[in-house]
Amino acid sequence: QLRLVESGGGLVQPGGSLRLSCAAPGFNLGYYYIGWFRQAPGKEREGISCISSGGNTNYEDSVKGRFTISRDNAKNTVYLQMNSLKPAVTGVYFCAAGNHPAYRFGGYGSSWYGSWGQGTQVTVSS
Repeated sequence: QLRLVESGGGLVQPGGSLRLSCAAPGFNLGYYYIGWFRQAPGKEREGISCISSGGNTNYEDSVKGRFTISRDNAKNTVYLQMNSLKPAVTGVYFCAAGNHPAYRFGGYGSSWYGSWGQGTQVTVSS
């Protein structure tokens, strides 16, 4: 079964940057679309960005222009570069993978993603 491992979270000051990684040891992520999700304290998990197997990208309005999703299929890794960070983006970040044939790109419904990582904490605070 596909196992995803997130890394790169931590404590950063407002205005700073972090790069999250989502790796799949032993699996070819190239066949999957990948989504990044955030769960802020006391709130439901929400999708913020996704990338198709072909490299098409999608972003929620709140992160457009500040976050960049990319993938390196040779390394079986997907990245989320986060710049100009604000305290409001604090939360646990999860990556998820899916390959459902009926999936319409840009969707963040949990049912479209069959495999999830354990999450990595991102805290933006001075």
